[in-house]
Amino acid sequence: MTTTETLTETPTDLLVLSSKAQDLLFRSARTANSFTDEEIGEDQLRAIYGLVRWAPTCFNAQPLRIVAVRGEAARDRLVPHLFGANQAKTRRAPLTLLLAADRGFDEHLPRVAPFLTDPQALFVDPAYREATADYNAILQVGYLIIAIRAAGLAAGPMAGYDAGGVDAEFFPDGRHHTVLVMNVGVPAPDAWFERSPRLDFDEVVTTI
Repeated sequence: MTTTETLTETPTDLLVLSSKAQDLLFRSARTANSFTDEEIGEDQLRAIYGLVRWAPTCFNAQPLRIVAVRGEAARDRLVPHLFGANQAKTRRAPLTLLLAADRGFDEHLPRVAPFLTDPQALFVDPAYREATADYNAILQVGYLIIAIRAAGLAAGPMAGYDAGGVDAEFFPDGRHHTVLVMNVGVPAPDAWFERSPRLDFDEVVTTI
């Protein structure tokens, strides 16, 4: 069975989401490597975050912090810390997001997690606090990609960067740690690589 056949034979009638929405968010959605020069406005970014804010996190921690890189001066600070082809892709992208974990997220817990009787006591171990921040920020990033697709845009997440360099340049206080860099925009006609195969259900799911 080809990859295309595997993707299209999903039993769409068992899902509440319409087939068109399923395609938009999943089957037809791709990681974009190039974008048009169409600007992504602040209102669009706010609408995207309006969905992302409802993503689940442990303790309702919400550690994801987003820096929107738009201007050339900011881009000049970022690009040297990217590896290989990511530099050129980012130069041409209309919007780049620095996605970071706020490792001091626990200061907000009394407000966002009123169900916790003593939230500060949960994170006396710095290593546990940092791991919780990073893990949950990445969880939120997954929802961010879906929200970007829901806005009719494409995301180009990149792991090829010097995390220490990006942190030192944009988060010198040490409180925030970059977990991903992501270009966002309207995909260009040549935005896609050929789709790679996906694992089948029986290769992933085990019932016990």
